[in-house]
Amino acid sequence: MRNWTIAGTLTVEVAAERPDLLAEPVAKALARVGGEAGVVAIDPELADTAAFCEAYSSPMSASANCVVVAGKRAGEVRYAAALVLATTRADVNGVIKRRLDVRKASFAPMDEAVELTGMAYGGITPVGLPADWPILIDKAVADSPELVIGSGVRGGKLLVTGELLSSLPGAEVIEGLAKAAG
Repeated sequence: MRNWTIAGTLTVEVAAERPDLLAEPVAKALARVGGEAGVVAIDPELADTAAFCEAYSSPMSASANCVVVAGKRAGEVRYAAALVLATTRADVNGVIKRRLDVRKASFAPMDEAVELTGMAYGGITPVGLPADWPILIDKAVADSPELVIGSGVRGGKLLVTGELLSSLPGAEVIEGLAKAAG
């Protein structure tokens, strides 16, 4: 198994061997895409990125956040997932709005995002999302050799490469998807 340098104080296990740390759609998707993914068990109360990084000594610069964005066009709701480094924020009303071809884009309501993804809020990840959703990946994420992302549940985190994320069905690498935070 790969030596994940971003794991901090956590013990990394092979994701395929710990389905209990993955939401069901995540486990199924990982089996389909293959690739090397690690998983770590965490305290569910520490699933939010800043708390996770501080508690487990994992670098914030190696964490990526997945947000579910929704927009309407001609009465049809269009969804996408955006993946950006935790040190940045997604350009929802610029790049994502144009990509979805909608008048206004915003974060999907929590209950809607949870229901549509089959994942826990705070653990939503691009792995295992509905097949018809575009997965918009900031170029900085795609270029990362190691990343910590959600596992679909609050009690786990996935360790993956940008290359694996870029190979997901529906993935689109976009330069400038993220803006500086602040």
